[in-house]
Amino acid sequence: MLIYGRGCDSGMPANLPAEAKHKWSEVASAKTPQEKLRTLKEFLSLVPKHKGTARLRAQAKRQIASLRREIEERKQRKIGKGGPRFFIEKEGAAQIAILGPTNVGRSSLLASITNAKVVVSGYPFTTLEPVPGMFQYENLQFQMVEAPPLMKGSADGEAWGPQTLALARNADGLILMVDLSRRPCRQLSLILGELEKAKILTQKPRARVDIARRHMNVGLKILVLGRLVNCTVRDVEQLLRSYRISDGIVKIYGKATLNDVEDAIFESTVYRPAIVVANKADAPNAIAETKELFSRTSNRMKSIQISCKNRTGLEDLGVELFRVLNIIRVYTKEPNKKKPSSKPFILKKGATVQDLAKQIHSDFYRQFSYAKVWANPPQKGEGAKKTPRAKRRFSFSPQKVGLSFPLEDGDIIELHIK
Repeated sequence: MLIYGRGCDSGMPANLPAEAKHKWSEVASAKTPQEKLRTLKEFLSLVPKHKGTARLRAQAKRQIASLRREIEERKQRKIGKGGPRFFIEKEGAAQIAILGPTNVGRSSLLASITNAKVVVSGYPFTTLEPVPGMFQYENLQFQMVEAPPLMKGSADGEAWGPQTLALARNADGLILMVDLSRRPCRQLSLILGELEKAKILTQKPRARVDIARRHMNVGLKILVLGRLVNCTVRDVEQLLRSYRISDGIVKIYGKATLNDVEDAIFESTVYRPAIVVANKADAPNAIAETKELFSRTSNRMKSIQISCKNRTGLEDLGVELFRVLNIIRVYTKEPNKKKPSSKPFILKKGATVQDLAKQIHSDFYRQFSYAKVWANPPQKGEGAKKTPRAKRRFSFSPQKVGLSFPLEDGDIIELHIK
């Protein structure tokens, strides 16, 4: 699991009583929703009420509300009453959740860029369960999921808020959608406020803590790949053991405090890259509202202006999603064949030949001999043209490389095994 923390202002408690810490270990090991609900309620009863625990108590209450809904929905399905389907299996290069208040145009956007069967209505709260559709960008497909609307109190359990925010947590990226005809800055503040309460960050945090729990008697290994702030490895080890985490691997990236580590124990904070999509660019006051909105978001995230009605600005959507997701496309080629595969592998920026080999098949990694890499494929329309950066990177092409060689968008690779 990859857990992200914000640092000193994370607000996580540093002095929970031992009983509460031990009870949390039971919550973490719970196998069923019913067991998790029971132990979570017991945990909450053991958390003292003071300023330092306010956010943790609120988080526990949200989890309790979400678990109660999940248990009730399972009961309804079991007795044949059906019920909304909130979990959407991921497809395509990435899953993008479309979030926003009611009537900002989420359904219109999905209908404009995908073939999904969407009910577009002027009435509020038309979408009560997630609707997926596939959006084609160049030679990639992004799975767009229209989520039920956010409202004030969504993160506190109002209506379908917990399910909508669970969709956001599961997604690879977010579209935060606002309506330029109805005070978009206030709408964006509402969205960001509910995401923050649910501990979903839209700005990349300065610290990341990865806690991978292991089976008994393997020991605790702490790898500091960044820097600890105002604490030591010994402090981290003592904190983990106080929560009965004595077996596993802990990796710490960036500048991390003890609060970041504790936040990771509670599996609470995640980072999801996001862009703001401002709809109704054709509205009479759109120019003034766009200027104010863009000035407020320029330092935080990319904003684009569109009109679903006039179908303008939609061409920028794929470009910005590709950029914010921080991904690259790599094409494989079989030895002795002239053309690479037309379907790319999707990797994170900074990925190496080793990452690709593991993604294709473990045998390619275990039996790896060498690879040949060509800078950028010749296909038109796939980001394939040779760039000055690619020319500087490659003095000749193809180049014979090893597992640690970094890949870039558009590379062609030929893997050779022993």
